[in-house]
Amino acid sequence: MTHRLARLLAACAIAAVVAGCATKVAPTAPASVAPKFPDFVFPAVPAPLDAAPARFNHQSGWQWLQAGDLKAADRNFSAALKTTPAFYPSEAGLGYVALARKEAKEAAEHFDRALAAAPAYASALAGRGEALLALGQRDTALVSFEAAVKADPQLSALRSRIEVLRFRGLQEDVDAARKAADAGRLPEARAMYERTIAASPESPFLYRELAIVERREGNLPRALEHAEKAATLNPTEPRNFVTIGEIYEAQAQFDKAMAAYTSAAALEPSDALDAKLDELRAKTAFAAMPAEYRSIETAATVTRAQLAALLGVHLDDVLKRAPRTNAVVITDTRSSWAAPWILSVTRAGLMEVYPNHTFQPSAFVRRSDLAVAASQALTLIAASNPKVASSLRSARGKFPDVPPTHLRYNAASIAVQSGVMSVTGDGTFELSRPITGAEAIAAVNRLEELGGLRRR
Repeated sequence: MTHRLARLLAACAIAAVVAGCATKVAPTAPASVAPKFPDFVFPAVPAPLDAAPARFNHQSGWQWLQAGDLKAADRNFSAALKTTPAFYPSEAGLGYVALARKEAKEAAEHFDRALAAAPAYASALAGRGEALLALGQRDTALVSFEAAVKADPQLSALRSRIEVLRFRGLQEDVDAARKAADAGRLPEARAMYERTIAASPESPFLYRELAIVERREGNLPRALEHAEKAATLNPTEPRNFVTIGEIYEAQAQFDKAMAAYTSAAALEPSDALDAKLDELRAKTAFAAMPAEYRSIETAATVTRAQLAALLGVHLDDVLKRAPRTNAVVITDTRSSWAAPWILSVTRAGLMEVYPNHTFQPSAFVRRSDLAVAASQALTLIAASNPKVASSLRSARGKFPDVPPTHLRYNAASIAVQSGVMSVTGDGTFELSRPITGAEAIAAVNRLEELGGLRRR
């Protein structure tokens, strides 16, 4: 009896010691408490661990977490792991406690330990995504969120978060790419656009903006490829066709550029597109002109054939309104590249045919010749423009080298009064000086302006 009592007392003593050494945890939080962190994904206990003694502490820890008592939650999750070290749901629970404390780095470490035990554990994947997002690792966080949804398709709220993150990330990447492009860091901008397109391959504006960067880099074939991809994805966006037009224009393929700009104007008419089309028509016409015409702008001197062509091209509408004269006989222009324009300007009286019936197309044009041609053109323009007519009547120039009695005085006065020509710094006109190509073009452009003609 004494031995039995001794054994019983000893057992009671041992039980008391064990009870005193056991981990103390807070009592279970009320189940009716409104959750403080409704977006946190409960670390569900998988079937193999369902009978583990740690389950009670785990559930209590989650209830205390949602009640807002983070210390009690931490004690319960820690007690679960102490009881059953392989109980990874509570490792995820500690990750969420760290998230609630805004300790993202510690949270990520807890989630990583849970995932080391169960790589497809949805709750840990979702929590790890939140931790990485807080650490500024958006792309990695997005991968973790997507893995969580794959592991548990029931996480519908997380799907919406993924879409928001994708859109926000897209905007941030695009903003960064635009800033890089604006700063002239074109390779960096191109790499950013390419990475963004990989994440969102059906976004037409990304292809358009990449094409613009590639055009600036000089990679026109790739730029065209991406601009056309943008137009294919969104054929109702005029900016896609404007970009295509700019690339073709850079390649000097003016006909194709005009077709692209015309498509853009059909979708959204604008004065800017009309002006661009006019400019391209001029470039197309210029490209089709003989080399002798295209070289006028940089020429040190201008021939009579070149001046006739300039006047004929730019003042075509004025020349058509000129009174018909008798047929002009010219014997030396049949083989000239400028023959059609020579015939047009001589019939309208802008340039003369010499008494021996020659035009002398290769002779240099002097300032006196240009003044005569300008005054004759202004006379035609004045017939339908009273303002120009009044200016012609009041033209009285003062030139030290051209007295009023000179045969070319009136022509020089009219040319200067109208702004078609100008005098030198000391006021002289220099009748005999050969004109340059730049002077000829400036004079004809001014005549075109006074005639109210659209620039070709």
